[in-house]
Amino acid sequence: MSFINPPKKIPFLLRIGIWISEQVVKKPMLPPRILSWYPKAAIGAGVLEALVAHKDGRMDKRMLKLIRMTASHAVACPFCVDMNSHEYRSYGITDVEAEALRGDIENVDTFTEREKLAIAYARLISATPLKFHSDVVEKVKAAFTEREFVILVSTAAQVNFWARLIQGLGIPPAGFGE
Repeated sequence: MSFINPPKKIPFLLRIGIWISEQVVKKPMLPPRILSWYPKAAIGAGVLEALVAHKDGRMDKRMLKLIRMTASHAVACPFCVDMNSHEYRSYGITDVEAEALRGDIENVDTFTEREKLAIAYARLISATPLKFHSDVVEKVKAAFTEREFVILVSTAAQVNFWARLIQGLGIPPAGFGE
């Protein structure tokens, strides 16, 4: 159970948003219910989630899934790992690749160089304290356009936002992997 319970009365507009999110993910969603204690946070988080990249040019669904899964593991958020790893095989990610995202990706020859760079950068973005080595930044910038760079960073940062929020509220995994 989470650290606090959702409010007994959720504002009407938030109930609509929660209903929509639950239709999309096909699971009861505790995070937006608890955020209903402070509707501005619920709305802001909902807008952030609605605008996240799902596919954009060479930043395809597989690449974005790898970034989300990597960031989830890097911040050790059980809810995030559960949600962001759900149905990874349908994104063309193998079991070996999924397992490698927890640690060593160099021994997995099915990752492209771009994917390896995105995974490495997602790990850097998710580390505390934040430290960016110029050689890594330059390699990522050489492999990704400016738009792709922003998509990579914002996708990993979005997972970090949710991880901090969800863990701070004590929200357990929702059971996506069941």
